[in-house]
Amino acid sequence: MRDLKGQLTLRGVVVGCVGCVVITASSVYVALRMGALPWPIIFAAIVSLFFLRALSRGRASLNEANVTHTVMSSGAMVAGGLAFTIPGAWMLGLADDVSLADLALIALGGVALGLIGSVLLRRHFVEEAALEFPIGQAAAQTLKAGDAGGATGRRLFGAMGAAGLYALLRDGLGVIPSMLATLPIPGVTFGIYNSPLSLAVGFLVGTAAVVVWFVGAVIANFGIIVGAPALGLCDVATAQGIVSSLGMGLMMGSGVAVIVKDVLPRGVGGLRRALAARRDAEGLRGPTAAGAAGRAASSGRRRAAGLGVLAAAGIGLVAALGLGLPAGPAVAVVLLAFVAAAMAAQSVGQTGIDPLEIFGLIVMLLVAAFAEVATVQLFFIAALVAVAAGLAGDVMNDFKAGQVLGTSPRAQWVGQAIGGVVGALVAVGAMGALLAGYGPDAFGPGHEFVAAQASVVATMVGGVPHGPAFAVGLAAGFALYLVGFPAMMLGLGVYLPFYLSLTGFLGALAKVAYDRVGAWRRRGLSPEERTRAEADAVDRGLIIASGLMGGESVVGIVLAMIVAAGALAG
Repeated sequence: MRDLKGQLTLRGVVVGCVGCVVITASSVYVALRMGALPWPIIFAAIVSLFFLRALSRGRASLNEANVTHTVMSSGAMVAGGLAFTIPGAWMLGLADDVSLADLALIALGGVALGLIGSVLLRRHFVEEAALEFPIGQAAAQTLKAGDAGGATGRRLFGAMGAAGLYALLRDGLGVIPSMLATLPIPGVTFGIYNSPLSLAVGFLVGTAAVVVWFVGAVIANFGIIVGAPALGLCDVATAQGIVSSLGMGLMMGSGVAVIVKDVLPRGVGGLRRALAARRDAEGLRGPTAAGAAGRAASSGRRRAAGLGVLAAAGIGLVAALGLGLPAGPAVAVVLLAFVAAAMAAQSVGQTGIDPLEIFGLIVMLLVAAFAEVATVQLFFIAALVAVAAGLAGDVMNDFKAGQVLGTSPRAQWVGQAIGGVVGALVAVGAMGALLAGYGPDAFGPGHEFVAAQASVVATMVGGVPHGPAFAVGLAAGFALYLVGFPAMMLGLGVYLPFYLSLTGFLGALAKVAYDRVGAWRRRGLSPEERTRAEADAVDRGLIIASGLMGGESVVGIVLAMIVAAGALAG
């Protein structure tokens, strides 16, 4: 418990839980009303640091603030997992078949499965693969700037203010458009998303990864959606089905490959090391007994962690069975939820995007292809997996921030578990309140709550649009990952709307220009001066990009709270 002291505190948990209630309730509303869900992490980091410093008279540490914002932001992705899937059942007239108890099982079971994924995947994605996790890095930089002040603080909060004002003019006042340079291309959402956050993500992720992402988008949208109908091979709707199926297959194949190549071997190796440590502890005597005792204690901690993972998996399985799923599909959902958590971790680590409803869709369609499951239970499956994938992505962002700041992963994981449970209960209550207040007819395209993602889930309940394309993507994603190619990035480019990929690509081009201008300015400097100037330029770019992401996400959350408060008052 020593590593929790001073980081996971009572005041931090209280502040985090209060913030979690507010953010989760607002996230349910904005996800249903606007069809989007901005990351709340930056907002939570700022609020956590402010209140902790106020309560402690300035003595709260960055690690305590980091754990507190982990608690505070946890419920948002749980809310997204429910809001992006379950309303699809309401749209199909199945509202009476979805009870609050069902929603609670889905939310709590998904939280348990997401926490499993975070435990087993953290070391690979955060430490070994060293992915960028741009949102997590932005949270860490926000806390550091808030603590340090000076030029670093001015840069970050100046960028945050500019991006926040821009988002307010766009989303709050409607003064500037949300899309630029749109073109009426059948089947393709061509345009530039007018978003500082999306540009900053492309800036931070890395040119090579974004190029693969963008290549996937070009192939899918112009090679298939535009090209295939132009050649008379199929119509636009069929081409869109091929693209969505191919993208889902690529991401699923990549996620399975992560488990096979990176996670299972390490798990087996860890078990072997634990057994070897136990044998050593039992065989050693005399002067080496202290060392053996230490190894035995370490082995005991690993066993305790293993028991915790099994317990959480059991909770997920009980939830699946409690939702009426047969034993076989229930076990499959639990195992595939872990694969979805791996996909979410990689996606968030490379792009800052967690398409959690896509992962829920993939598992739902796989189960539907091999088992007889009631229609409403397909939505349960999608929601359970979406919650797990959403929480896993959020935890990985928090772990990356913790790595930057030196926060205990155990403290963060415990905080995430607390916030996840609180968020699950709040999200269920908010979903039930909206359904009771507005009725199921208020959800869907053209209605008060657009619930765009849930509408897609409702459409896909009939099955994978194009089975052969999904199979090709599955095999290709698996094989490409094994040879070191970023198949997840390719799959995201294939699946996501083109405007998101184009905007991220423009952000990467801005990074190339920034680096070349910096290199030109450093000409003529001595090697030592050049090294220092290059490090300063990297830090400056990271800080400004983090501020742009933070400003837009904070304003997004505040606007969501205002809209939700107005709806409740009305």
